[in-house]
Amino acid sequence: MSGLPSNEVVFFKNAEAIAAKIPDGALLGLPPDYSMPAMAVVHALIRRKAKNLRLLGVPVLGLSADLLIGAGCVAEVESSAVSLGEAGLAPRFTEAVEKKLLKVKDATCPAIHTGLQATEKGVPFMPLRGVIGSDLVALRSDWKVIENPFKGKDPILLIPAIQPDFALFHARWADAAGNVWIGRRKELATIAHAARACYVTYEEQRSGDMLEDELLAPGLLSSVYVSGVARAEHGAWPLSVAGLYGIDDAHLALYAKAARTREGFLRYLDEYVWNRTPRKNSSPAASRA
Repeated sequence: MSGLPSNEVVFFKNAEAIAAKIPDGALLGLPPDYSMPAMAVVHALIRRKAKNLRLLGVPVLGLSADLLIGAGCVAEVESSAVSLGEAGLAPRFTEAVEKKLLKVKDATCPAIHTGLQATEKGVPFMPLRGVIGSDLVALRSDWKVIENPFKGKDPILLIPAIQPDFALFHARWADAAGNVWIGRRKELATIAHAARACYVTYEEQRSGDMLEDELLAPGLLSSVYVSGVARAEHGAWPLSVAGLYGIDDAHLALYAKAARTREGFLRYLDEYVWNRTPRKNSSPAASRA
């Protein structure tokens, strides 16, 4: 993987084909639950029994990470937080940390964005102020505090560049050129710009070239930064896609309760991940906004 953007977008058959392209041990840049994680690919990674994945939350992680951690797919997490939001703690993450089954690199939202932006700009690090004085600086040996070279006695924190192997997320639309519409979720563009490769699932294919549409173009991620796409209807469920379906709060509550125990989590996987047969009580259509 060269790290250079390419406009040769691969149109994969499905989410399973994308999961097959993500090797064990890869560093995945993942969005928070409110920014359309590619849940269909997360399920496919579990089904292919991925191992030793490293997850980067941009800037936090939620259901996608908890599922992968519980399924034994993850070796390391770097994030500002891991939770299920209003559904409470991420139970499989919590247990993995308590049992020391997972390496965790604590971070902050600004630090993660700064590291990704450094890669975007092609520089080895970028400065940041707000974290100075916190205990976190002492815990991160890869972060460095120096004196401002332009002004004495003015400490500044240097954050090293972060380059995920893969950016992975869902989108409302893709077009025939491989452009994908992410709307106001600009953190998705940041991950894609910094990653060596970017894979996106999408709900619907849009006719024409969205870059030529004055209304859609400002919310686009250009195909220059997209490595491959796959159609995955309801591919973010039980999370949301604006304008199509909302978060399935009842299902998140169901998961949070089931995943409190290892046995409950495995039953959840059997019903909702390993068994791909649609079920009325878990239909994404039921959560349409």
